[in-house]
Amino acid sequence: MKIRFTKMHGLGNDYIYVDTRRYPIADPEQVSIDWSRYHTGIGSDGLVLIGESDKADFSMRIFNADGSEAKMCGNASRCIGKYLYEYGLTDRTDITLDTLSGVKLLHLEVKDGKVESVTVDMGIPSDIHPVDLGSGYGYTEGIAVSMGNPHLVLFVEDIRQVDLPTVGPMLERHPLFPDRVNVEFAQVLDDGHIRMRVWERGSGITQACGTGACATAVAAAFTHRCRPQSAVCMDGGTLHIRWMGLGNRLFMTGPATKVFDGEIELDNE
Repeated sequence: MKIRFTKMHGLGNDYIYVDTRRYPIADPEQVSIDWSRYHTGIGSDGLVLIGESDKADFSMRIFNADGSEAKMCGNASRCIGKYLYEYGLTDRTDITLDTLSGVKLLHLEVKDGKVESVTVDMGIPSDIHPVDLGSGYGYTEGIAVSMGNPHLVLFVEDIRQVDLPTVGPMLERHPLFPDRVNVEFAQVLDDGHIRMRVWERGSGITQACGTGACATAVAAAFTHRCRPQSAVCMDGGTLHIRWMGLGNRLFMTGPATKVFDGEIELDNE
Protein backbone atom coordinates (compact mmCIF):
# COMPACT_ATOMS: atom_id res chain seq x y z
CA MET A 1 0.00 0.00 0.00
CA LYS A 2 1.42 3.38 -1.02
CA ILE A 3 1.01 6.27 1.42
CA ARG A 4 1.24 9.91 0.37
CA PHE A 5 2.87 12.08 3.01
CA THR A 6 4.16 15.62 3.47
CA LYS A 7 7.31 16.52 5.39
CA MET A 8 6.89 19.82 7.25
CA HIS A 9 8.66 21.67 10.02
CA GLY A 10 7.95 24.38 12.55
CA LEU A 11 11.27 26.13 13.21
CA GLY A 12 13.16 22.93 12.46
CA ASN A 13 10.89 20.68 14.55
CA ASP A 14 10.08 18.30 11.68
CA TYR A 15 7.30 15.74 11.35
CA ILE A 16 5.79 13.51 8.69
CA TYR A 17 2.14 14.42 8.01
CA VAL A 18 -0.45 11.96 6.71
CA ASP A 19 -4.15 12.53 5.98
CA THR A 20 -5.57 9.34 7.48
CA ARG A 21 -8.97 9.98 5.93
CA ARG A 22 -7.30 8.93 2.68
CA TYR A 23 -4.49 6.78 4.01
CA PRO A 24 -5.37 4.95 7.24
CA ILE A 25 -2.43 3.70 9.31
CA ALA A 26 -3.15 0.75 11.60
CA ASP A 27 0.07 0.77 13.66
CA PRO A 28 1.21 4.39 13.93
CA GLU A 29 3.57 3.65 16.82
CA GLN A 30 5.76 1.32 14.74
CA VAL A 31 5.36 3.39 11.57
CA SER A 32 6.63 6.46 13.44
CA ILE A 33 9.70 4.56 14.63
CA ASP A 34 10.46 3.24 11.14
CA TRP A 35 9.80 6.42 9.18
CA SER A 36 11.50 8.76 11.66
CA ARG A 37 14.92 7.14 11.22
CA TYR A 38 17.14 9.49 9.23
CA HIS A 39 19.37 6.88 7.61
CA THR A 40 16.83 4.16 6.79
CA GLY A 41 13.50 6.03 6.82
CA ILE A 42 12.20 9.46 5.86
CA GLY A 43 13.79 11.15 8.85
CA SER A 44 11.84 13.27 11.35
CA ASP A 45 11.02 13.98 14.97
CA GLY A 46 7.89 11.87 14.57
CA LEU A 47 4.62 11.22 12.76
CA VAL A 48 1.48 13.40 12.75
CA LEU A 49 -1.88 11.98 11.68
CA ILE A 50 -4.68 14.25 10.45
CA GLY A 51 -8.19 12.84 10.80
CA GLU A 52 -11.86 13.54 11.32
CA SER A 53 -13.42 14.59 14.62
CA ASP A 54 -16.90 14.86 16.10
CA LYS A 55 -15.66 17.70 18.33
CA ALA A 56 -13.75 19.92 15.91
CA ASP A 57 -13.04 20.56 12.24
CA PHE A 58 -10.14 18.07 12.21
CA SER A 59 -8.18 15.90 14.62
CA MET A 60 -4.46 15.53 15.26
CA ARG A 61 -2.52 12.59 16.71
CA ILE A 62 1.24 12.89 17.30
CA PHE A 63 3.73 10.06 17.65
CA ASN A 64 7.30 10.73 18.70
CA ALA A 65 10.33 9.21 17.03
CA ASP A 66 10.37 6.45 19.68
CA GLY A 67 6.73 5.52 18.96
CA SER A 68 5.25 7.08 22.10
CA GLU A 69 2.14 9.22 21.63
CA ALA A 70 2.22 12.89 22.62
CA LYS A 71 -0.82 14.81 23.78
CA MET A 72 0.01 18.12 22.11
CA CYS A 73 2.56 19.80 19.85
CA GLY A 74 2.48 23.51 19.09
CA ASN A 75 4.76 23.28 16.06
CA ALA A 76 2.72 20.43 14.57
CA SER A 77 -0.51 22.38 15.16
CA ARG A 78 0.79 25.30 13.10
CA CYS A 79 1.93 22.96 10.33
CA ILE A 80 -1.47 21.30 10.23
CA GLY A 81 -3.10 24.70 9.78
CA LYS A 82 -0.87 25.39 6.78
CA TYR A 83 -1.44 21.88 5.39
CA LEU A 84 -5.23 22.09 5.64
CA TYR A 85 -5.45 25.49 3.96
CA GLU A 86 -2.86 25.12 1.23
CA TYR A 87 -4.02 21.63 0.22
CA GLY A 88 -7.60 22.86 -0.10
CA LEU A 89 -9.07 20.87 2.78
CA THR A 90 -10.57 24.10 4.15
CA ASP A 91 -10.95 27.69 3.01
CA ARG A 92 -11.33 29.05 6.53
CA THR A 93 -8.65 30.95 8.39
CA ASP A 94 -10.00 29.93 11.81
CA ILE A 95 -9.86 26.17 12.34
CA THR A 96 -10.60 24.00 15.37
CA LEU A 97 -8.30 21.04 16.01
CA ASP A 98 -9.09 18.09 18.26
CA THR A 99 -6.02 16.93 20.23
CA LEU A 100 -5.46 14.65 23.22
CA SER A 101 -5.11 17.81 25.34
CA GLY A 102 -8.39 19.29 24.12
CA VAL A 103 -9.68 21.31 21.19
CA LYS A 104 -7.32 24.05 20.00
CA LEU A 105 -8.15 27.06 17.83
CA LEU A 106 -5.84 27.94 14.95
CA HIS A 107 -5.85 31.37 13.31
CA LEU A 108 -4.08 31.57 9.96
CA GLU A 109 -2.42 34.65 8.53
CA VAL A 110 -2.71 34.23 4.76
CA LYS A 111 -1.09 36.24 1.96
CA ASP A 112 -1.47 35.44 -1.75
CA GLY A 113 -2.91 32.03 -0.95
CA LYS A 114 -0.04 31.02 1.33
CA VAL A 115 -0.10 30.68 5.12
CA GLU A 116 2.60 32.98 6.48
CA SER A 117 2.06 32.33 10.20
CA VAL A 118 -0.34 30.59 12.55
CA THR A 119 -1.52 31.64 15.99
CA VAL A 120 -2.59 28.79 18.25
CA ASP A 121 -4.82 29.22 21.28
CA MET A 122 -2.90 26.86 23.56
CA GLY A 123 -5.43 27.02 26.39
CA ILE A 124 -4.76 27.83 30.04
CA PRO A 125 -1.39 26.71 31.42
CA SER A 126 -1.82 24.62 34.56
CA ASP A 127 0.00 22.84 37.37
CA ILE A 128 2.63 25.61 37.60
CA HIS A 129 4.91 25.09 40.58
CA PRO A 130 8.55 24.97 41.68
CA VAL A 131 10.14 21.54 41.98
CA ASP A 132 13.10 20.34 44.02
CA LEU A 133 15.11 18.00 41.80
CA GLY A 134 17.37 16.75 44.57
CA SER A 135 20.98 15.79 44.08
CA GLY A 136 22.69 13.89 41.29
CA TYR A 137 21.33 15.85 38.33
CA GLY A 138 23.59 18.90 38.30
CA TYR A 139 20.54 21.15 38.76
CA THR A 140 18.49 21.36 41.94
CA GLU A 141 15.51 23.59 41.08
CA GLY A 142 13.06 23.87 38.21
CA ILE A 143 9.55 25.00 37.36
CA ALA A 144 6.92 22.46 36.32
CA VAL A 145 4.30 23.60 33.81
CA SER A 146 1.57 21.68 32.01
CA MET A 147 0.64 22.80 28.51
CA GLY A 148 -1.49 19.70 28.04
CA ASN A 149 1.80 17.83 28.19
CA PRO A 150 4.34 18.03 31.03
CA HIS A 151 7.33 20.39 31.04
CA LEU A 152 10.25 21.06 33.33
CA VAL A 153 11.89 24.47 32.87
CA LEU A 154 15.33 25.23 34.29
CA PHE A 155 16.81 28.74 34.21
CA VAL A 156 20.55 29.10 33.73
CA GLU A 157 23.03 31.97 33.51
CA ASP A 158 24.65 30.74 30.28
CA ILE A 159 22.77 28.27 28.11
CA ARG A 160 25.94 27.54 26.14
CA GLN A 161 27.31 25.71 29.17
CA VAL A 162 24.44 23.19 29.33
CA ASP A 163 25.44 19.63 28.33
CA LEU A 164 22.00 18.87 26.91
CA PRO A 165 22.79 15.38 25.46
CA THR A 166 23.85 14.23 28.94
CA VAL A 167 21.49 15.98 31.32
CA GLY A 168 18.40 15.96 29.05
CA PRO A 169 17.70 12.21 29.17
CA MET A 170 18.44 12.10 32.90
CA LEU A 171 15.88 14.77 33.69
CA GLU A 172 13.34 13.37 31.21
CA ARG A 173 13.17 10.30 33.45
CA HIS A 174 13.32 12.07 36.80
CA PRO A 175 11.30 10.15 39.44
CA LEU A 176 9.07 13.19 39.96
CA PHE A 177 7.68 12.59 36.45
CA PRO A 178 6.62 8.93 36.14
CA ASP A 179 5.34 9.50 32.58
CA ARG A 180 8.59 11.32 31.67
CA VAL A 181 8.81 15.04 30.96
CA ASN A 182 9.92 17.54 28.32
CA VAL A 183 12.96 19.47 29.55
CA GLU A 184 13.71 23.11 28.70
CA PHE A 185 16.82 25.06 29.63
CA ALA A 186 16.31 28.83 29.43
CA GLN A 187 18.36 31.99 29.72
CA VAL A 188 16.65 35.38 30.02
CA LEU A 189 18.55 37.82 27.81
CA ASP A 190 19.22 41.51 28.43
CA ASP A 191 16.52 42.55 25.95
CA GLY A 192 13.87 40.52 27.79
CA HIS A 193 13.79 37.77 25.20
CA ILE A 194 14.36 34.19 26.27
CA ARG A 195 16.94 31.84 24.77
CA MET A 196 15.82 28.22 25.11
CA ARG A 197 17.04 24.73 24.25
CA VAL A 198 14.91 21.61 24.59
CA TRP A 199 15.12 17.90 25.20
CA GLU A 200 11.76 16.52 24.08
CA ARG A 201 10.22 13.51 25.72
CA GLY A 202 10.46 10.63 23.25
CA SER A 203 12.43 12.55 20.61
CA GLY A 204 15.56 13.95 22.28
CA ILE A 205 17.12 17.23 21.17
CA THR A 206 14.94 19.09 18.68
CA GLN A 207 15.37 22.43 16.95
CA ALA A 208 12.24 23.85 18.56
CA CYS A 209 9.29 22.91 20.75
CA GLY A 210 6.07 24.92 20.64
CA THR A 211 4.62 23.75 23.95
CA GLY A 212 8.11 24.05 25.44
CA ALA A 213 8.36 27.68 24.35
CA CYS A 214 4.98 28.31 25.94
CA ALA A 215 5.96 26.57 29.17
CA THR A 216 9.22 28.53 29.29
CA ALA A 217 7.46 31.88 28.87
CA VAL A 218 5.00 30.90 31.60
CA ALA A 219 7.79 29.84 33.96
CA ALA A 220 9.69 33.08 33.31
CA ALA A 221 6.63 35.20 34.07
CA PHE A 222 5.69 33.05 37.08
CA THR A 223 9.15 33.62 38.60
CA HIS A 224 9.13 37.35 37.65
CA ARG A 225 12.11 36.99 35.32
CA CYS A 226 10.39 38.78 32.44
CA ARG A 227 7.01 40.01 31.26
CA PRO A 228 4.26 37.54 30.29
CA GLN A 229 4.54 38.41 26.58
CA SER A 230 7.84 37.05 25.33
CA ALA A 231 9.87 36.12 22.30
CA VAL A 232 11.34 32.66 22.86
CA CYS A 233 14.42 32.04 20.71
CA MET A 234 15.30 28.40 20.00
CA ASP A 235 17.88 26.68 17.82
CA GLY A 236 15.43 26.68 14.90
CA GLY A 237 14.01 30.19 15.31
CA THR A 238 11.68 32.34 17.39
CA LEU A 239 8.11 31.98 18.64
CA HIS A 240 6.05 34.84 20.06
CA ILE A 241 4.07 34.08 23.19
CA ARG A 242 1.17 36.17 24.50
CA TRP A 243 -0.12 35.41 27.99
CA MET A 244 -1.82 37.68 30.51
CA GLY A 245 -0.97 35.65 33.59
CA LEU A 246 -2.47 32.96 35.80
CA GLY A 247 -5.93 31.78 34.78
CA ASN A 248 -5.66 33.25 31.29
CA ARG A 249 -5.34 31.57 27.91
CA LEU A 250 -1.99 31.57 26.15
CA PHE A 251 -1.44 32.30 22.45
CA MET A 252 1.56 31.17 20.41
CA THR A 253 2.44 32.65 17.00
CA GLY A 254 5.01 31.39 14.53
CA PRO A 255 5.66 30.05 11.02
CA ALA A 256 5.16 26.65 9.43
CA THR A 257 7.16 25.35 6.48
CA LYS A 258 6.56 22.62 3.91
CA VAL A 259 9.71 20.66 3.01
CA PHE A 260 8.46 18.17 0.40
CA ASP A 261 5.73 15.73 -0.61
CA GLY A 262 6.48 12.05 -0.97
CA GLU A 263 5.15 8.55 -1.33
CA ILE A 264 6.23 5.49 0.65
CA GLU A 265 5.28 1.81 0.73
CA LEU A 266 3.50 0.61 3.85
CA ASP A 267 3.79 -3.10 4.60
CA ASN A 268 0.32 -4.32 5.68
CA GLU A 269 1.58 -7.66 6.95
